[in-house]
Amino acid sequence: MKGKLTIAGALLLSLASLNAHSKEVIRLSTYVNESDIRYEGFKKLAELAEEKSNGDLKVRIYPSSTLHGWSEGVDAVQGGVADISWISADNRLSCYRVTSLYPETVNLDSQIEMDAKYSELIKPEAAKNGLVPLFNSNYSYDQEWWFNKPVDNVEDFTKLQGKLVRSVGPLVSTMIEEWGGKPVFISPKEVFQSAERGVVDGINMGVATYSSWKLWNVMPHMVDAGLFYGNIVYMMNKDRFDSLSPQNQTALQEAAKEAEAWLKPKYEQWVDARIEEAKQAGGTVLELSSEDKKQLVSTIKSKWEPELTEQCGPELSKQMKSLFAANSI
Repeated sequence: MKGKLTIAGALLLSLASLNAHSKEVIRLSTYVNESDIRYEGFKKLAELAEEKSNGDLKVRIYPSSTLHGWSEGVDAVQGGVADISWISADNRLSCYRVTSLYPETVNLDSQIEMDAKYSELIKPEAAKNGLVPLFNSNYSYDQEWWFNKPVDNVEDFTKLQGKLVRSVGPLVSTMIEEWGGKPVFISPKEVFQSAERGVVDGINMGVATYSSWKLWNVMPHMVDAGLFYGNIVYMMNKDRFDSLSPQNQTALQEAAKEAEAWLKPKYEQWVDARIEEAKQAGGTVLELSSEDKKQLVSTIKSKWEPELTEQCGPELSKQMKSLFAANSI
């Protein structure tokens, strides 16, 4: 009998020990592929989360939209397909929808701080939809335009004359329509085939995504315009976040914050290097002047601000505009 009790006790101790050391597996979904520098940022986040949680947290990364499509972030996170995902413009997040891409020439010196303030502003809206903002995509730096023929000046850039241009959201669609073009939605994984087959005449996309999907090979003529504040926030299922211990919640948030700061200089260097490589291979880049940027933004902003006020409400839209103005060039 004594031996049986000893064995039973040992089993209970083993189970307790296993339970104490079991990991919380968190599924992170991204459209970024593994050749993109941002994938290294996700790996850094996972490394830091495991380290800061003393091994409790295991962030598992699912790249290249393997869990869900571009516009399905909210559904995927709410429905448990992913624990964390990028959130694109979604009608359920009305203020986020009209501000995650916003017409502003942004000074990137304080981008990490600006993005953090932005996430705080949209946090209540996210919570109402069962979401928690976790970290911010370095998006403002590289959201640009490509065409199948060289663009010589700003006038040519904004005379689209019926061209079909790939859009990522409502603001970009407004810009394309304002300049006489027709916006077309195409998910990142399908853009290469669309450009190669002539389905689109132009593309709006981030340089990092464009480069990692090898799109310079089919549409090598870029306009470096810098017309946006862009922040595609990665959000977590709120119930899943709340189920973590306070210590692990803090560990995950700190890991996300540190990973952003770690990635920013590497990301910008990587993007700049891809542009230089493309130019060496025969690509062209039209860089707009500060005056041209401000002129283009002011025209679009006047059309966008009524949408901002309607979707965010008077008080929040005022706070958003103050944040953007404080960080403009």
